[in-house]
Amino acid sequence: MSPTPAFDLLLFGGTGDLAMRKLIPALWQADAAGQLHVDGRILALGRKPFDDDGYRAWLTAHARPLIAGDVDDAAWRRFLCRVRYLPLDARAPADFVALAGQLPIDEGRALVAYLATAPELFAPICENLAAVGLNHEHARVVLEKPLGRDLASANAINDAVLAHFAERQVYRIDHYLGKESVQNLMAIRFGNVLFEPLWRREWVEHVEITIAEDLGVEGRGEFYDRTGALRDMVQNHLLQLLCIVAMEPPANMGADAIRDEKLKVVSSLRRFRPRDVAARTVRGQYAAGSVRGQPVPAYRDEPDVAPDSRTETYVALIAEIDNWRWAGVPFYLRTGKRLAERVAEIVIHFRDVPHALLPSAAGCATANRLVIHLQPEENIRLHVLAKAPGDGMELQSAALELDFTQRFAARRADAYERLLLDAIRGNLALFMRRDEGVEAWRWVEPILAEWAADPTPPAPYPAGSWGPAAASRLLYQDRHAWHEECAGR
Repeated sequence: MSPTPAFDLLLFGGTGDLAMRKLIPALWQADAAGQLHVDGRILALGRKPFDDDGYRAWLTAHARPLIAGDVDDAAWRRFLCRVRYLPLDARAPADFVALAGQLPIDEGRALVAYLATAPELFAPICENLAAVGLNHEHARVVLEKPLGRDLASANAINDAVLAHFAERQVYRIDHYLGKESVQNLMAIRFGNVLFEPLWRREWVEHVEITIAEDLGVEGRGEFYDRTGALRDMVQNHLLQLLCIVAMEPPANMGADAIRDEKLKVVSSLRRFRPRDVAARTVRGQYAAGSVRGQPVPAYRDEPDVAPDSRTETYVALIAEIDNWRWAGVPFYLRTGKRLAERVAEIVIHFRDVPHALLPSAAGCATANRLVIHLQPEENIRLHVLAKAPGDGMELQSAALELDFTQRFAARRADAYERLLLDAIRGNLALFMRRDEGVEAWRWVEPILAEWAADPTPPAPYPAGSWGPAAASRLLYQDRHAWHEECAGR
Protein backbone atom coordinates (compact mmCIF):
# COMPACT_ATOMS: atom_id res chain seq x y z
CA MET A 1 0.00 0.00 0.00
CA SER A 2 1.20 3.51 -0.79
CA PRO A 3 1.62 6.10 1.96
CA THR A 4 -1.36 8.21 2.91
CA PRO A 5 -1.82 11.78 1.76
CA ALA A 6 -0.72 14.55 4.10
CA PHE A 7 -3.12 14.63 7.03
CA ASP A 8 -4.07 15.97 10.42
CA LEU A 9 -5.59 13.35 12.71
CA LEU A 10 -7.54 14.83 15.63
CA LEU A 11 -7.69 12.19 18.33
CA PHE A 12 -10.50 13.11 20.72
CA GLY A 13 -10.16 11.07 23.91
CA GLY A 14 -6.43 11.08 23.38
CA THR A 15 -5.61 9.91 26.91
CA GLY A 16 -8.33 7.25 27.07
CA ASP A 17 -8.16 3.48 27.13
CA LEU A 18 -8.99 2.98 23.44
CA ALA A 19 -6.28 5.43 22.36
CA MET A 20 -3.67 3.70 24.50
CA ARG A 21 -4.62 0.09 23.70
CA LYS A 22 -5.52 0.33 20.03
CA LEU A 23 -5.20 3.65 18.23
CA ILE A 24 -1.70 4.82 19.16
CA PRO A 25 -0.23 1.29 18.67
CA ALA A 26 -1.96 1.09 15.27
CA LEU A 27 -0.63 4.48 14.20
CA TRP A 28 2.86 3.49 15.40
CA GLN A 29 2.73 0.29 13.31
CA ALA A 30 1.58 2.24 10.25
CA ASP A 31 4.38 4.75 10.71
CA ALA A 32 7.02 2.04 11.24
CA ALA A 33 5.83 0.38 8.01
CA GLY A 34 6.17 3.61 6.04
CA GLN A 35 2.42 3.99 5.51
CA LEU A 36 2.05 7.50 6.94
CA HIS A 37 2.88 10.58 4.87
CA VAL A 38 5.97 12.39 6.07
CA ASP A 39 3.72 15.42 6.63
CA GLY A 40 1.12 13.58 8.68
CA ARG A 41 0.35 14.94 12.15
CA ILE A 42 -1.45 13.47 15.14
CA LEU A 43 -3.05 16.01 17.46
CA ALA A 44 -4.37 14.37 20.63
CA LEU A 45 -7.12 16.14 22.55
CA GLY A 46 -8.27 15.56 26.11
CA ARG A 47 -9.00 17.01 29.51
CA LYS A 48 -5.61 16.28 31.10
CA PRO A 49 -3.40 19.40 31.35
CA PHE A 50 -0.45 18.08 29.34
CA ASP A 51 1.91 19.95 27.07
CA ASP A 52 3.45 18.14 24.08
CA ASP A 53 6.35 16.67 26.06
CA GLY A 54 4.09 15.60 28.91
CA TYR A 55 1.77 13.76 26.54
CA ARG A 56 4.65 12.07 24.75
CA ALA A 57 5.91 10.85 28.12
CA TRP A 58 2.39 9.58 28.87
CA LEU A 59 2.40 7.61 25.58
CA THR A 60 5.79 6.13 26.36
CA ALA A 61 4.53 4.97 29.74
CA HIS A 62 1.03 3.80 28.76
CA ALA A 63 0.88 3.03 25.01
CA ARG A 64 4.37 1.80 24.13
CA PRO A 65 4.22 -1.26 26.46
CA LEU A 66 1.03 -2.38 24.64
CA ILE A 67 2.65 -2.46 21.19
CA ALA A 68 3.27 -5.97 19.91
CA GLY A 69 6.89 -6.81 19.16
CA ASP A 70 10.04 -4.84 19.74
CA VAL A 71 9.88 -1.06 19.52
CA ASP A 72 13.08 0.58 18.32
CA ASP A 73 13.94 3.59 20.47
CA ALA A 74 14.95 5.80 17.54
CA ALA A 75 11.82 4.87 15.56
CA TRP A 76 9.65 5.59 18.60
CA ARG A 77 11.20 9.03 18.99
CA ARG A 78 10.57 9.74 15.30
CA PHE A 79 6.95 8.70 15.71
CA LEU A 80 6.52 10.95 18.74
CA CYS A 81 7.67 13.90 16.63
CA ARG A 82 4.36 13.55 14.75
CA VAL A 83 2.36 13.77 17.97
CA ARG A 84 1.16 16.91 19.69
CA TYR A 85 -1.34 17.50 22.49
CA LEU A 86 -3.92 20.21 23.14
CA PRO A 87 -6.06 20.34 26.29
CA LEU A 88 -9.69 20.57 25.19
CA ASP A 89 -13.16 20.41 26.69
CA ALA A 90 -15.55 18.90 24.13
CA ARG A 91 -18.33 21.25 25.28
CA ALA A 92 -16.25 24.46 25.27
CA PRO A 93 -16.49 26.38 21.95
CA ALA A 94 -13.48 28.55 22.85
CA ASP A 95 -11.26 25.46 22.96
CA PHE A 96 -12.21 24.69 19.37
CA VAL A 97 -11.21 28.18 18.28
CA ALA A 98 -7.77 27.41 19.71
CA LEU A 99 -7.81 24.04 17.95
CA ALA A 100 -8.58 25.61 14.56
CA GLY A 101 -5.65 27.95 15.07
CA GLN A 102 -3.33 24.91 15.23
CA LEU A 103 -4.41 23.54 11.83
CA PRO A 104 -3.10 24.76 8.47
CA ILE A 105 -5.58 25.62 5.72
CA ASP A 106 -4.53 23.34 2.86
CA GLU A 107 -6.92 21.67 0.41
CA GLY A 108 -4.42 18.88 -0.16
CA ARG A 109 -4.53 17.70 3.47
CA ALA A 110 -7.01 15.26 4.90
CA LEU A 111 -8.53 16.19 8.26
CA VAL A 112 -9.72 13.18 10.27
CA ALA A 113 -11.51 13.68 13.59
CA TYR A 114 -11.51 10.38 15.48
CA LEU A 115 -14.11 10.47 18.27
CA ALA A 116 -12.80 7.93 20.80
CA THR A 117 -15.15 9.38 23.41
CA ALA A 118 -18.48 8.63 25.04
CA PRO A 119 -21.31 8.85 22.44
CA GLU A 120 -22.98 11.74 24.31
CA LEU A 121 -20.02 13.89 23.25
CA PHE A 122 -20.40 13.18 19.52
CA ALA A 123 -23.00 15.94 19.01
CA PRO A 124 -21.17 18.79 20.81
CA ILE A 125 -17.86 17.85 19.20
CA CYS A 126 -19.34 17.91 15.69
CA GLU A 127 -21.20 21.16 16.39
CA ASN A 128 -18.05 22.84 17.69
CA LEU A 129 -15.92 21.53 14.80
CA ALA A 130 -18.42 22.98 12.33
CA ALA A 131 -18.53 26.32 14.16
CA VAL A 132 -14.82 26.86 13.43
CA GLY A 133 -14.94 25.54 9.86
CA LEU A 134 -13.41 22.12 10.56
CA ASN A 135 -16.16 20.30 8.65
CA HIS A 136 -14.87 21.35 5.23
CA GLU A 137 -14.81 19.15 2.13
CA HIS A 138 -11.62 17.29 3.13
CA ALA A 139 -12.76 16.65 6.71
CA ARG A 140 -13.97 13.27 8.01
CA VAL A 141 -15.32 12.17 11.35
CA VAL A 142 -14.84 8.64 12.71
CA LEU A 143 -17.47 7.42 15.19
CA GLU A 144 -16.74 4.64 17.65
CA LYS A 145 -19.44 2.29 18.90
CA PRO A 146 -21.77 2.06 20.71
CA LEU A 147 -23.82 4.39 18.52
CA GLY A 148 -26.84 4.71 20.79
CA ARG A 149 -28.75 2.29 23.00
CA ASP A 150 -31.69 1.82 20.64
CA LEU A 151 -33.05 3.10 17.34
CA ALA A 152 -34.27 6.41 18.75
CA SER A 153 -30.96 7.29 20.42
CA ALA A 154 -28.95 6.13 17.40
CA ASN A 155 -31.09 8.34 15.15
CA ALA A 156 -30.60 11.27 17.50
CA ILE A 157 -26.81 10.87 17.35
CA ASN A 158 -26.82 10.45 13.57
CA ASP A 159 -29.07 13.49 13.12
CA ALA A 160 -26.74 15.58 15.29
CA VAL A 161 -23.63 14.49 13.38
CA LEU A 162 -25.24 14.80 9.94
CA ALA A 163 -26.39 18.33 10.74
CA HIS A 164 -22.73 19.32 10.28
CA PHE A 165 -21.13 16.56 8.15
CA ALA A 166 -22.34 14.89 4.96
CA GLU A 167 -22.92 11.13 5.04
CA ARG A 168 -19.84 10.61 2.85
CA GLN A 169 -17.77 12.27 5.59
CA VAL A 170 -18.97 9.97 8.40
CA TYR A 171 -16.99 6.80 9.14
CA ARG A 172 -18.83 4.48 11.59
CA ILE A 173 -16.15 2.03 12.60
CA ASP A 174 -16.48 -1.68 13.30
CA HIS A 175 -12.98 -3.04 13.75
CA TYR A 176 -13.98 -6.61 12.83
CA LEU A 177 -14.38 -5.48 9.22
CA GLY A 178 -10.71 -4.47 9.20
CA LYS A 179 -9.49 -7.99 9.95
CA GLU A 180 -7.54 -9.62 7.14
CA SER A 181 -9.51 -12.85 7.46
CA VAL A 182 -12.85 -11.05 7.03
CA GLN A 183 -11.65 -9.47 3.82
CA ASN A 184 -10.28 -12.83 2.72
CA LEU A 185 -13.80 -14.18 3.13
CA MET A 186 -14.88 -11.86 0.33
CA ALA A 187 -11.87 -12.94 -1.74
CA ILE A 188 -12.73 -16.62 -1.28
CA ARG A 189 -16.37 -16.05 -2.21
CA PHE A 190 -15.98 -13.70 -5.13
CA GLY A 191 -12.57 -14.78 -6.47
CA ASN A 192 -13.04 -18.55 -6.66
CA VAL A 193 -15.53 -20.40 -8.82
CA LEU A 194 -15.22 -23.34 -6.43
CA PHE A 195 -17.30 -21.77 -3.65
CA GLU A 196 -19.76 -19.29 -5.13
CA PRO A 197 -22.05 -21.92 -6.77
CA LEU A 198 -22.30 -23.69 -3.38
CA TRP A 199 -22.86 -20.51 -1.32
CA ARG A 200 -26.63 -20.83 -1.09
CA ARG A 201 -29.53 -22.67 0.50
CA GLU A 202 -29.32 -25.68 -1.81
CA TRP A 203 -25.87 -26.63 -0.48
CA VAL A 204 -25.51 -24.92 2.92
CA GLU A 205 -27.19 -26.61 5.90
CA HIS A 206 -26.52 -23.90 8.49
CA VAL A 207 -24.02 -21.20 9.48
CA GLU A 208 -22.41 -20.41 12.85
CA ILE A 209 -20.87 -17.07 13.76
CA THR A 210 -19.14 -16.94 17.15
CA ILE A 211 -17.29 -14.21 19.02
CA ALA A 212 -16.22 -15.66 22.38
CA GLU A 213 -14.11 -13.95 25.02
CA ASP A 214 -12.43 -15.51 28.03
CA LEU A 215 -12.11 -12.11 29.75
CA GLY A 216 -14.72 -10.53 31.99
CA VAL A 217 -15.73 -6.88 32.03
CA GLU A 218 -12.13 -5.83 32.90
CA GLY A 219 -12.86 -2.63 34.80
CA ARG A 220 -15.74 -1.61 32.51
CA GLY A 221 -18.47 -2.81 34.85
CA GLU A 222 -20.45 0.44 34.89
CA PHE A 223 -20.48 0.70 31.08
CA TYR A 224 -21.20 -2.97 30.51
CA ASP A 225 -24.00 -3.14 33.06
CA ARG A 226 -25.80 -0.41 31.09
CA THR A 227 -25.12 -2.07 27.75
CA GLY A 228 -25.05 -5.87 27.72
CA ALA A 229 -23.89 -8.32 25.10
CA LEU A 230 -26.77 -7.78 22.66
CA ARG A 231 -26.02 -4.08 22.24
CA ASP A 232 -22.25 -4.41 22.66
CA MET A 233 -21.63 -7.24 20.19
CA VAL A 234 -24.68 -8.53 18.31
CA GLN A 235 -26.10 -5.29 16.93
CA ASN A 236 -22.78 -4.41 15.30
CA HIS A 237 -19.96 -6.98 15.14
CA LEU A 238 -21.99 -10.15 14.65
CA LEU A 239 -24.45 -8.58 12.22
CA GLN A 240 -21.61 -7.10 10.17
CA LEU A 241 -20.01 -10.55 9.88
CA LEU A 242 -23.37 -12.04 8.92
CA CYS A 243 -23.71 -9.44 6.16
CA ILE A 244 -20.29 -10.30 4.72
CA VAL A 245 -21.16 -14.02 4.72
CA ALA A 246 -24.62 -13.61 3.21
CA MET A 247 -24.36 -10.62 0.83
CA GLU A 248 -24.75 -10.93 -2.92
CA PRO A 249 -21.72 -10.21 -5.13
CA PRO A 250 -21.47 -6.40 -5.42
CA ALA A 251 -21.36 -4.73 -8.82
CA ASN A 252 -17.82 -3.59 -7.99
CA MET A 253 -15.62 -3.17 -4.92
CA GLY A 254 -16.58 0.46 -4.41
CA ALA A 255 -17.82 1.55 -1.01
CA ASP A 256 -21.47 2.07 -1.89
CA ALA A 257 -21.69 -1.09 -4.01
CA ILE A 258 -20.51 -3.18 -1.06
CA ARG A 259 -22.67 -1.35 1.47
CA ASP A 260 -25.75 -1.59 -0.75
CA GLU A 261 -25.47 -5.39 -0.68
CA LYS A 262 -24.91 -5.46 3.08
CA LEU A 263 -28.01 -3.32 3.53
CA LYS A 264 -30.07 -5.82 1.54
CA VAL A 265 -29.03 -8.58 3.93
CA VAL A 266 -29.85 -6.78 7.17
CA SER A 267 -33.13 -5.54 5.64
CA SER A 268 -34.04 -9.17 4.81
CA LEU A 269 -33.52 -10.48 8.33
CA ARG A 270 -36.74 -11.97 9.67
CA ARG A 271 -38.06 -9.79 12.47
CA PHE A 272 -38.59 -11.37 15.89
CA ARG A 273 -42.19 -11.59 17.07
CA PRO A 274 -42.74 -11.70 20.85
CA ARG A 275 -43.22 -15.48 20.86
CA ASP A 276 -40.06 -15.95 18.79
CA VAL A 277 -37.80 -14.35 21.39
CA ALA A 278 -38.33 -17.09 23.98
CA ALA A 279 -37.97 -19.86 21.40
CA ARG A 280 -35.06 -18.50 19.34
CA THR A 281 -32.87 -16.54 21.73
CA VAL A 282 -30.85 -17.37 24.85
CA ARG A 283 -29.40 -14.88 27.28
CA GLY A 284 -26.96 -15.81 29.99
CA GLN A 285 -24.81 -14.30 32.74
CA TYR A 286 -21.58 -15.78 34.00
CA ALA A 287 -21.32 -17.14 37.51
CA ALA A 288 -18.11 -17.79 39.42
CA GLY A 289 -15.81 -20.31 37.85
CA SER A 290 -12.30 -20.92 36.55
CA VAL A 291 -10.61 -19.52 33.42
CA ARG A 292 -7.18 -20.83 32.37
CA GLY A 293 -6.90 -22.52 35.75
CA GLN A 294 -7.53 -19.36 37.76
CA PRO A 295 -10.68 -18.71 39.83
CA VAL A 296 -12.75 -15.73 38.66
CA PRO A 297 -15.76 -14.03 40.28
CA ALA A 298 -19.33 -14.00 39.09
CA TYR A 299 -20.46 -11.07 36.94
CA ARG A 300 -22.55 -9.66 39.80
CA ASP A 301 -19.43 -9.59 41.98
CA GLU A 302 -17.44 -7.53 39.49
CA PRO A 303 -16.65 -3.88 40.44
CA ASP A 304 -19.36 -1.35 39.48
CA VAL A 305 -21.92 -4.07 38.63
CA ALA A 306 -25.28 -4.04 40.40
CA PRO A 307 -25.58 -6.98 42.83
CA ASP A 308 -28.99 -7.88 41.35
CA SER A 309 -28.02 -7.13 37.72
CA ARG A 310 -30.08 -8.72 34.94
CA THR A 311 -27.62 -7.66 32.24
CA GLU A 312 -26.72 -10.44 29.82
CA THR A 313 -23.07 -11.36 29.31
CA TYR A 314 -23.98 -14.10 26.80
CA VAL A 315 -26.32 -14.18 23.81
CA ALA A 316 -27.15 -16.97 21.39
CA LEU A 317 -29.87 -16.64 18.80
CA ILE A 318 -31.16 -17.96 15.49
CA ALA A 319 -31.26 -15.48 12.62
CA GLU A 320 -33.02 -16.17 9.33
CA ILE A 321 -32.72 -14.29 6.05
CA ASP A 322 -35.85 -14.13 3.95
CA ASN A 323 -34.44 -14.02 0.44
CA TRP A 324 -33.97 -16.49 -2.42
CA ARG A 325 -30.36 -17.35 -1.61
CA TRP A 326 -30.77 -18.10 2.11
CA ALA A 327 -34.43 -18.90 2.82
CA GLY A 328 -34.64 -21.75 5.34
CA VAL A 329 -30.94 -21.66 6.35
CA PRO A 330 -30.49 -20.91 10.08
CA PHE A 331 -27.67 -18.57 11.08
CA TYR A 332 -26.66 -19.29 14.67
CA LEU A 333 -25.06 -16.24 16.30
CA ARG A 334 -23.47 -16.21 19.73
CA THR A 335 -21.18 -14.11 21.85
CA GLY A 336 -20.22 -14.12 25.49
CA LYS A 337 -17.73 -13.18 28.17
CA ARG A 338 -15.82 -15.56 30.47
CA LEU A 339 -16.18 -18.43 28.02
CA ALA A 340 -13.83 -21.40 27.64
CA GLU A 341 -11.50 -19.67 25.19
CA ARG A 342 -11.05 -16.53 23.14
CA VAL A 343 -12.13 -17.29 19.61
CA ALA A 344 -13.93 -15.62 16.73
CA GLU A 345 -14.93 -17.82 13.83
CA ILE A 346 -17.43 -18.35 11.04
CA VAL A 347 -18.41 -21.93 10.21
CA ILE A 348 -20.21 -22.77 6.97
CA HIS A 349 -21.78 -26.23 7.31
CA PHE A 350 -22.46 -27.72 3.90
CA ARG A 351 -25.16 -30.33 3.40
CA ASP A 352 -24.27 -33.98 3.60
CA VAL A 353 -24.14 -36.24 0.54
CA PRO A 354 -27.60 -37.50 -0.47
CA HIS A 355 -26.61 -41.13 0.05
CA ALA A 356 -23.93 -42.38 2.46
CA LEU A 357 -22.18 -44.83 0.16
CA LEU A 358 -19.15 -45.16 2.46
CA PRO A 359 -19.19 -45.56 6.26
CA SER A 360 -17.88 -42.68 8.35
CA ALA A 361 -16.56 -42.31 11.86
CA ALA A 362 -19.11 -41.58 14.55
CA GLY A 363 -19.78 -37.97 15.46
CA CYS A 364 -21.58 -34.92 14.15
CA ALA A 365 -18.67 -33.53 12.09
CA THR A 366 -19.19 -35.67 9.01
CA ALA A 367 -20.32 -33.17 6.38
CA ASN A 368 -17.99 -30.66 4.75
CA ARG A 369 -17.32 -27.47 6.72
CA LEU A 370 -15.50 -24.25 5.89
CA VAL A 371 -14.11 -22.69 9.08
CA ILE A 372 -12.89 -19.11 8.92
CA HIS A 373 -10.88 -18.27 12.07
CA LEU A 374 -10.76 -14.54 12.81
CA GLN A 375 -8.97 -14.63 16.17
CA PRO A 376 -6.72 -15.37 17.91
CA GLU A 377 -5.11 -16.93 14.82
CA GLU A 378 -6.27 -16.02 11.31
CA ASN A 379 -6.68 -18.99 9.02
CA ILE A 380 -9.19 -20.88 6.92
CA ARG A 381 -9.81 -24.62 7.14
CA LEU A 382 -11.85 -26.67 4.71
CA HIS A 383 -12.93 -29.93 6.35
CA VAL A 384 -13.38 -32.77 3.86
CA LEU A 385 -13.89 -36.51 4.28
CA ALA A 386 -11.00 -38.78 3.42
CA LYS A 387 -10.34 -42.50 3.72
CA ALA A 388 -8.76 -43.49 7.02
CA PRO A 389 -5.60 -45.63 6.69
CA GLY A 390 -6.20 -49.36 6.80
CA ASP A 391 -7.97 -52.11 4.94
CA GLY A 392 -11.45 -50.70 5.30
CA MET A 393 -13.12 -47.73 3.59
CA GLU A 394 -14.11 -45.73 6.65
CA LEU A 395 -14.17 -41.97 6.16
CA GLN A 396 -12.70 -39.50 8.60
CA SER A 397 -12.70 -35.72 8.64
CA ALA A 398 -9.46 -34.06 7.46
CA ALA A 399 -8.69 -30.36 7.19
CA LEU A 400 -7.09 -28.46 4.32
CA GLU A 401 -5.67 -25.32 5.93
CA LEU A 402 -4.59 -21.90 4.72
CA ASP A 403 -2.62 -20.15 7.46
CA PHE A 404 -2.20 -16.52 6.44
CA THR A 405 0.88 -15.97 8.57
CA GLN A 406 2.73 -18.94 7.09
CA ARG A 407 1.53 -18.50 3.52
CA PHE A 408 2.10 -14.76 3.10
CA ALA A 409 5.42 -13.34 4.23
CA ALA A 410 4.31 -9.73 3.93
CA ARG A 411 3.43 -7.88 7.12
CA ARG A 412 -0.31 -7.78 7.75
CA ALA A 413 -1.86 -4.66 9.22
CA ASP A 414 -4.11 -5.17 12.20
CA ALA A 415 -7.76 -4.13 12.04
CA TYR A 416 -7.44 -0.66 13.57
CA GLU A 417 -4.35 0.15 11.52
CA ARG A 418 -6.13 -0.74 8.28
CA LEU A 419 -9.24 1.23 9.18
CA LEU A 420 -7.28 4.29 10.30
CA LEU A 421 -5.41 4.27 6.99
CA ASP A 422 -8.70 3.90 5.08
CA ALA A 423 -10.16 6.88 6.96
CA ILE A 424 -7.13 9.01 6.12
CA ARG A 425 -7.30 7.92 2.46
CA GLY A 426 -11.05 8.47 2.27
CA ASN A 427 -12.06 4.85 1.63
CA LEU A 428 -15.51 4.11 3.10
CA ALA A 429 -15.85 0.47 2.00
CA LEU A 430 -15.19 -1.04 5.45
CA PHE A 431 -17.31 1.44 7.42
CA MET A 432 -21.02 1.24 8.21
CA ARG A 433 -23.51 3.49 6.46
CA ARG A 434 -26.36 4.99 8.46
CA ASP A 435 -29.10 2.92 6.84
CA GLU A 436 -27.29 -0.31 7.81
CA GLY A 437 -27.21 0.75 11.44
CA VAL A 438 -30.88 1.75 11.39
CA GLU A 439 -31.95 -1.65 10.07
CA ALA A 440 -29.73 -3.43 12.59
CA TRP A 441 -31.42 -1.59 15.46
CA ARG A 442 -34.86 -2.36 14.03
CA TRP A 443 -33.97 -6.05 14.08
CA VAL A 444 -32.54 -6.01 17.61
CA GLU A 445 -35.17 -3.83 19.30
CA PRO A 446 -37.93 -6.50 19.60
CA ILE A 447 -35.48 -8.73 21.48
CA LEU A 448 -34.52 -5.90 23.82
CA ALA A 449 -38.19 -5.12 24.46
CA GLU A 450 -39.12 -8.72 25.30
CA TRP A 451 -36.11 -9.19 27.57
CA ALA A 452 -36.91 -5.95 29.40
CA ALA A 453 -40.48 -7.12 30.02
CA ASP A 454 -39.48 -10.63 31.11
CA PRO A 455 -38.83 -10.90 34.87
CA THR A 456 -36.80 -14.09 34.36
CA PRO A 457 -33.09 -13.40 34.96
CA PRO A 458 -30.46 -14.48 32.42
CA ALA A 459 -29.50 -18.14 32.65
CA PRO A 460 -26.35 -18.59 34.77
CA TYR A 461 -23.32 -20.35 33.33
CA PRO A 462 -20.00 -21.14 35.01
CA ALA A 463 -17.12 -18.92 33.98
CA GLY A 464 -14.79 -21.00 31.80
CA SER A 465 -17.63 -22.94 30.14
CA TRP A 466 -19.18 -22.48 26.69
CA GLY A 467 -22.30 -20.82 28.08
CA PRO A 468 -25.69 -21.91 29.39
CA ALA A 469 -27.08 -25.32 28.49
CA ALA A 470 -30.02 -23.63 26.80
CA ALA A 471 -27.66 -22.50 24.03
CA SER A 472 -26.92 -26.10 23.10
CA ARG A 473 -30.63 -26.93 23.17
CA LEU A 474 -31.20 -24.05 20.76
CA LEU A 475 -29.30 -26.01 18.10
CA TYR A 476 -30.39 -29.47 19.19
CA GLN A 477 -33.98 -28.57 18.34
CA ASP A 478 -32.81 -28.31 14.72
CA ARG A 479 -30.63 -31.44 15.07
CA HIS A 480 -27.46 -29.36 14.95
CA ALA A 481 -24.62 -28.70 17.41
CA TRP A 482 -22.08 -25.97 18.03
CA HIS A 483 -18.75 -26.41 16.30
CA GLU A 484 -16.78 -27.21 19.48
CA GLU A 485 -19.30 -29.93 20.36
CA CYS A 486 -18.62 -31.74 17.10
CA ALA A 487 -16.02 -34.47 16.74
CA GLY A 488 -12.95 -33.64 14.72
CA ARG A 489 -12.90 -29.89 15.34
